[in-house]
Amino acid sequence: MRKSLLKIWSHLKSLKMKTYISISASSFLVVIINYQVVSYYTASAINSDLVSIKQTKVGVLLGTSKYLRTGSTNPFYDHRIKAAIDLYFAGKIKYILVSGDNKYHNYNEPKMMKEDLIKAGIPSNAIYLDYAGFRTLDSIVRAKEVFGQHQIIIISQSFHCERALFIAKQFDIDAYAYLAKDPSPDHMRKVLLREYLARIKLMIDIYILNTKPKFLGEKITIV
Repeated sequence: MRKSLLKIWSHLKSLKMKTYISISASSFLVVIINYQVVSYYTASAINSDLVSIKQTKVGVLLGTSKYLRTGSTNPFYDHRIKAAIDLYFAGKIKYILVSGDNKYHNYNEPKMMKEDLIKAGIPSNAIYLDYAGFRTLDSIVRAKEVFGQHQIIIISQSFHCERALFIAKQFDIDAYAYLAKDPSPDHMRKVLLREYLARIKLMIDIYILNTKPKFLGEKITIV
């Protein structure tokens, strides 16, 4: 009797393991396919050529922290700032909408970015700040709903631009992306792992939860 029970238990464990492996493999495949779908769907709107990119009134500079936890300068930040500066002085955009996180009193991504843009020679009246860009969805949707922009150039690294462009298309925004330079492979490796999960969350937000920006508020005119 005991041997029979042990045999049954062993069989059940084997079935559970096979089920677990099957579910894990399927989940992994879904994550990979989902990532590639976003990349494929937005490929035609991405440009790294400053000469050929379409001229647009407003460039949306997606925020990030200026410093890493180690205290060193964040290369993602530096390259995004440079990309925005290049676009402006090439005459491809007239205004820069800096959209980032300012949920804490002592943490202000838009303000830091504006200061560095001004240091590079961009006039302050050409820079608008969106302090409620808590996440990429907020930044892109608010560019339309709060700042009145139906056509934009998105400025960030390639992986981030793809996700932002996908959001823009879902909200009927005519968007293009100008790619900021990617940092070293070491920096990119960590970010790309998170990006796979971010794109799963993106699909849930758009197609299941119908997520909207945390804040909208009064409209702001970019003249």
